[in-house]
Amino acid sequence: MADMIRWPAEHDPTDAGVYVVNELSMEAPPAVVWAWLARAPLWPEWYPNSKDVVLQGPDKNLKYGTQFRWNTFGVNIASTVLEFEPYESLAWDSQAFGINAYHAWLIEKTETGCHVTTEETQSGIMARLQKLFMPNRMQQQHQIWLERLAEMAKTGLPPD
Repeated sequence: MADMIRWPAEHDPTDAGVYVVNELSMEAPPAVVWAWLARAPLWPEWYPNSKDVVLQGPDKNLKYGTQFRWNTFGVNIASTVLEFEPYESLAWDSQAFGINAYHAWLIEKTETGCHVTTEETQSGIMARLQKLFMPNRMQQQHQIWLERLAEMAKTGLPPD
């Protein structure tokens, strides 16, 4: 799946200090999964590793070029959406002290719903320290993110 992501050169998985891949099949249509993923301000209600998600501007949903701030892994992050193909792919970069990251999501329609893959690369001193001292932390949290996304998608579309 990595070849389906349009990795910026500085985030190429072959050169990244940290690279994780998680995936999960979901019994929900891609449009519903997409709706929960794109409604970033609601993440903290169902994904415990996110806090204080604030989108710049009046929109409630992510779109191409959206800048947003949030907290994850206890770190305040500034992100910009750089890839946006509704119901198929979403990706953003993330900047924080000692971390430069790129997080991508792919949604593939299946007979029973969809298959979702999330991949992230990180570089920088803090990313290297995390890999050394907590090597599986991001992998574990991203799996929780996918599992909770699947649970939310089973409930239908997010509230307006």
